[in-house]
Parts: sequence; structure tokens; C-alpha cells
Amino acid sequence: MAFILTVLGKTPIFGTDCFVAPNATVVGDVVMGNEGSVWFNAVIRGDVNSIVMGNKVNVQDGAVIHCTYQKNATIIGNNVSIGHNALVHGCTIEDNVLIGMGSIVMDRCVVHSNSIVAAGAVVLEGTIVEAGSIYAGVPAKKVKDISPEKISGEIDRIANNYVKYSSWFEEYNEVSK
Repeated sequence: MAFILTVLGKTPIFGTDCFVAPNATVVGDVVMGNEGSVWFNAVIRGDVNSIVMGNKVNVQDGAVIHCTYQKNATIIGNNVSIGHNALVHGCTIEDNVLIGMGSIVMDRCVVHSNSIVAAGAVVLEGTIVEAGSIYAGVPAKKVKDISPEKISGEIDRIANNYVKYSSWFEEYNEVSK
């Protein structure tokens, strides 16, 4: 069973049709919209500040979402994929974004809509990722603009696939039906 814990009187809230893997951890001041998913060994810690996620957000295996005590909440828009082993900390991720596997997005960053943070990228504190762009590298820099085909072919496809994958685990889901 997933670890869903109340911290300082705040209990995570889940929308409809969400899936939380049996070994995922979600604690404290966390709000997840509809059709979201939290995958195996992922951790979402709303203990020191709030985490708000929109609809169709998937937090893939081993990813960590956290925030900064009394300073930076984490806000994630709609249709967002947080890749395997990514770290998202005290930042804002707007709608239609892919955060690549193993990437790090640090405090006070803003990742604007229709963007991709490439696998392994490190988005340094306070960086603003331009809308419709791909950022890669250490530290992450803009490498190119995203075509409309890439938005539907990558960002939308992955978010929609994770809604489908969640349905495969319906019998294990104890969070929301």
C-alpha cells in the first residue's frame, strides 16, 4: 500500500482517476488533479511547503518532488510528465511540459508551457525556461525551439500514455476511483 501521510494536519488530496503505486510516498500539503499518477518509488513531499499539480500529471519511477521550507512551493500545471529519477524542487512547471529522465529543476525556476527539459539536464536555481523550447546540458541552456509536431508527438503522447498505463493497475489502486 502507498505511503500517504498527514503532516502537520495536512493530508494529500487526489482528484478522480489517479493512481499511486504501492511503494510510492506522498505526504503533507499535496494536491493532485484528475488522471494523475505517481509511480514506483516516487516521492512527493509536501511537508515543508505546498505542492499543487494539475490534471494528467505523471510522476514517474524514482522521481522526487519537494519544495523549500517557508520559501518556495512547487506548482505543476496540466499535462506534465516528470521523468524517471527526475528531481523537481521549489519551482513552477507550466502546462504541457516534459521533464526528462534524471534531470534536476531547482528552486525558483519557471518552466514555461510547451517545453522540454532534456534527460540529465540541470536547470539551475532561478532559471526561466522559455515557452516552446528545449533546454539541455549542465547547466541547462536553450538548444532549440519545439515544433508543434514535437509538442503533440512527445509531450502529449507521453502524458496520454501514462493515463493509459495507470488503467492497467486499477485493481491495486486505493487512492481514487
